Amino acid sequence: MSLHIVLVEPEIPQNTGNISRTCAATGSVLHLVGPLGFSIDDKHLKRAGLDYWSLLDIRHYDNLAVFLEKNQEARMHFLTTKAARNYAQAEYRDGDYLVFGKETRGLPEALLHAHYDRCVRIPMISEARSLNLSNAVAIVCYEALRQLDFPGLAEEGHLREY
Repeated sequence: MSLHIVLVEPEIPQNTGNISRTCAATGSVLHLVGPLGFSIDDKHLKRAGLDYWSLLDIRHYDNLAVFLEKNQEARMHFLTTKAARNYAQAEYRDGDYLVFGKETRGLPEALLHAHYDRCVRIPMISEARSLNLSNAVAIVCYEALRQLDFPGLAEEGHLREY
């Protein structure tokens, strides 16, 4: 079981590092679609991901066209502030792809138009432009995992000193 988190042209290394950590902790696959706004060796990217890099399944693509060509059969949900329905109304399945755009502009309008029935948004007040990308990924990823009953994830913690 796995979800796929897709970042199209991410620009801020700290966001991608935080998202990498979320993917590692949830067993989700991370897809990075270029061009990236930073080097994959960026110290801020590595620091935000901390010591979780060995747990991460990460895939790289030169651009959106290459990603779409290589994942033609994937069932995708496109996250955008321009969608008519919210992310909690979507039905998520094992293996779904959650596709997020760049921090400054989101996903290309042509892509959204072509797949508008698969677009979802996170509700927020109308005066707010958007949420931070790493927060948005965590919100939607955990809703999808909740619907799937948190497969393969530990649901109990234990106190260490008692």
